Amino acid sequence: MIISVASGKGGTGKTTLAVNLAVAADRPVALFDCDVEEPNAHLFLKPVLDHSEEVTIEVPEIDMDRCNLCGRCQEICQFNAIAVLPETVLTFPELCHGCGGCFMVCPEDAVKPGRRIVGTLEMGRRGPVRFAHGRLRIGEAMAPPLIRRIRSITVTEDLTIVDAPPGTSCPVVTSLYGTDFALLVTEPTPFGLNDLELAVGVVRKMNLPAGLVINRSDMGNGRVRQYAAGEGLPVLLEIPFDRKAAEAYARGELLVERLPQWRRMMRQLLDSILDLHEASSEKDRTCENSL
Repeated sequence: MIISVASGKGGTGKTTLAVNLAVAADRPVALFDCDVEEPNAHLFLKPVLDHSEEVTIEVPEIDMDRCNLCGRCQEICQFNAIAVLPETVLTFPELCHGCGGCFMVCPEDAVKPGRRIVGTLEMGRRGPVRFAHGRLRIGEAMAPPLIRRIRSITVTEDLTIVDAPPGTSCPVVTSLYGTDFALLVTEPTPFGLNDLELAVGVVRKMNLPAGLVINRSDMGNGRVRQYAAGEGLPVLLEIPFDRKAAEAYARGELLVERLPQWRRMMRQLLDSILDLHEASSEKDRTCENSL
């Protein structure tokens, strides 16, 4: 089963929840930190990283000995990564999205594959938790290729937890792709509600079962709960502010190891997710049988 932990905005406690949920599971778990622009799950998990590799995408290079300057590669590129001039062709690898269209339309086979580094994949382990995260190259604008590489890792564990980037943009959709359950984390504030509505819109478009965790639940107001009820979004856990938890977090400690109640909360949360997933799967099987 793949559980993706997501939020419409940063700072809701998404990564804290993902890491502690993985450790509290007490079973072989794969934890993937897909927030490649600012990965921080490793700061709490503290895994032993034993593998690193560069992640690249294919970009065009022009063989001017074969090129006839027809301009077809420029016409198909929607991101202006190729410019055909009167006597030469310029490529801009930073703008290339790696679609491969220019390779297909060139009549002279003058477009050759080059490579551009987008970031680094690192993998390791802490106990039963196998860990992987990406580090986007400084100045790189495209996170999805690196996220896709993380998500392509072969998983042998029964449970995979994906820490998705905050927000609702392309990196988030790439992280959520293929997920069995989306766990949305929010806080009961106007900003939290606004961004939760956006996140719910994404998971609804992707047809993903979802549940809600309300962090710092004793602040703000009740509008988040009202919205969740109206959307049929189950609130699986409410976490009130706890100074001891905040202090442990600030020291980079795992809350499930410092605070016994956190281990209980995370196990109950995981059980609730598994129950919802089983109920959803049973409903789907019933619908299939009826057809």
